[in-house]
Amino acid sequence: MDKKYSVHFRTNTLAIFFSASLAYGQTGREIAIMVDELPSPIDLSNESTMVLTNSKGKSRTNKMISKSVDGNKKQITWFIEPRDDRGVAFLKIEHDDKDDEMRMWLPDFKKIRRISSKRRGDSFMASDLSYEDLASREIDKYIYKRKDDANIDGVDCFVVEVRPSDKVDSSYLKHLSWINKSTLSVVKEESYDKRGELLKVKNFTHKKIKDYYIMSEIYVENVQKNHSTKLTIDKMEVDLGVKASLFQEKNLKRLPR
Repeated sequence: MDKKYSVHFRTNTLAIFFSASLAYGQTGREIAIMVDELPSPIDLSNESTMVLTNSKGKSRTNKMISKSVDGNKKQITWFIEPRDDRGVAFLKIEHDDKDDEMRMWLPDFKKIRRISSKRRGDSFMASDLSYEDLASREIDKYIYKRKDDANIDGVDCFVVEVRPSDKVDSSYLKHLSWINKSTLSVVKEESYDKRGELLKVKNFTHKKIKDYYIMSEIYVENVQKNHSTKLTIDKMEVDLGVKASLFQEKNLKRLPR
C-alpha cells in the first residue's frame, strides 16, 4: 500500500519529540515518511471561511462545512455562503491503487461534475488552491531531497524539496516544504510551475486539539496573478464518529442541518 504525504499533519507530543530527535540525520524521504506516519484523528468536522482577494484588492467570502475521515483521504464539503454558491458541494475519495475520485455538485445546473485526473491543476472554486493542492501526495510517486535547515519567524524547520516523479501527473515542477522540527507540521510551502518559476507561496497555522496538531489556517498567494486565498477554520471537532457511508455522491445534494 502506498504511503501518502499531506500538508494536513497531526501528531501527539511523545511522537513529536521522538520523531524530531531522529530526523536530524534523516534524508528528505525519511522525514516525509515520519511525518506521514504520525497519528491523525479518526474523523474531523469543521466550519470554515474562505476569503479570495484579487489583484485590485476586491474580496469574496465563502462559508463551508466539511467532514473527513481516514487522514483526510475521504472528504465532503458543502458551501453555505454566499447565496449564489449555496448548495455547491465537493466530494473527494483518495485511492492507493487507482486515480482519486473528485466530484462537484452544481445545484444551479442540477449536475454532478466529475473532475478527471487531467484537471487536477484547475482552480477549486476560483481560489488559489487547485484540486491537486487538496489531495495527499503518495510518497512513492515523489522524489525528496533534504535542503539546508532554516528558521521561519523563530521556528526551526527542516526544508525538503519535493518533486513529482514520472508516476504522477502534476501541474508543478517541484515544491519546497518547511517543516517545524518540534511538531513536524508544515509551516510553509513554495510551489513552482513547470518552467521552474515560483507560482504559489503557502503559509500554514496549526492548532492542538486533544493529542493532534491540525491545520487551522492556510494562506495561499499566487505570486504570478497577485491573487490570494485565506482559509480559516472557525470551528473544529475531532473523533465524533462520522460514518463512512456519508462519503457518497448522493450526499452531495444534502446540505447538513
